[in-house]
Amino acid sequence: MSKSLFQKPIEIKISTVVAVSAILTTADGTALDAALARMTGGSADFFEDDLTVIDIAALPDGTAIDWTAIIAVLAKYRLKPVAVRNAPAAMAAEIASHGLTLETASKPRDDETPVAPAPAPVKASPTISSTAEPLPNGQNVMIIDTPVRAGQRIYARGCDLIVTAVVNNGAEIIADGSIHVYNTLNGRALAGASGNADARIFALNMSPELVSIAGVYRTFEDGFPAEFARSPAQIRLMGDRIDILSVNSATRA
Repeated sequence: MSKSLFQKPIEIKISTVVAVSAILTTADGTALDAALARMTGGSADFFEDDLTVIDIAALPDGTAIDWTAIIAVLAKYRLKPVAVRNAPAAMAAEIASHGLTLETASKPRDDETPVAPAPAPVKASPTISSTAEPLPNGQNVMIIDTPVRAGQRIYARGCDLIVTAVVNNGAEIIADGSIHVYNTLNGRALAGASGNADARIFALNMSPELVSIAGVYRTFEDGFPAEFARSPAQIRLMGDRIDILSVNSATRA
């Protein structure tokens, strides 16, 4: 009997990673293009077709948005918009006409404390999942003991991530908690992915291409700061600034 008779025509499984957030403070396509050019340092594969949520909470009310132009600018730098965050319901039809979904989170009032939205669940390419192991304090951690190769993406959802092997250039590691690399950290590291501003990134040998804490990014087009490169260091978020410090001192960059 044909094997196909025992196979389901389709299976739906959850595959969840973090889409990057493109937080707009202007809708001027020329300004966005120039900013992305500076951010990527002219690298054609800097973002590698990352799925993207466009966040317009920081735009002044009433700003006219040319969605076609903005999508084109993001696509130029290999960012793939899939959704719009913090848009009013009145924009829903226009947003949908461009093939984007609408996240319904609204702008916080002046008397409210902004809450970082959770990352959008999206289908992803090479992603490693792992069963989190319980820590004594009841939290969880994902442990990766093998090298993270170029093109791989690891996401530790709801927990810290520990990597004991090298993270290569072109790899991406993501955690909702902190990231600890007991080896060389190249590639990209994104901690506090669901909005935890207290998360940190630690590595024994620090030389990343890009780091992020709670959605705030810092890139290193001119190389990682020499005083911290290839040495034990930590990265943390102070306000809206990414700080780099030695693991053993208060020195920072």
